Amino acid sequence: MKWLAVIGITVCVVLIILFEWPKMEQNQKKEKTAFVTITAVGWILGILLLFFPDMPGPTQMIEVLFKPLGKMIEK
Repeated sequence: MKWLAVIGITVCVVLIILFEWPKMEQNQKKEKTAFVTITAVGWILGILLLFFPDMPGPTQMIEVLFKPLGKMIEK
């Protein structure tokens, strides 16, 4: 059943690309690269969250990084 969701996510991403790509001008190389990169990262995150729903979020990563800094500042 999860593979059906993967196909659904992929179809949504393809539709977004097909809808937005023609709107970009041909000489916008950096914008197209950024669009493809952000879309691909979103697709990968969507798939990962589908298979690993308990995956830690970005706020937990920031907490791990800055918690020692907070303890140093308190002293």
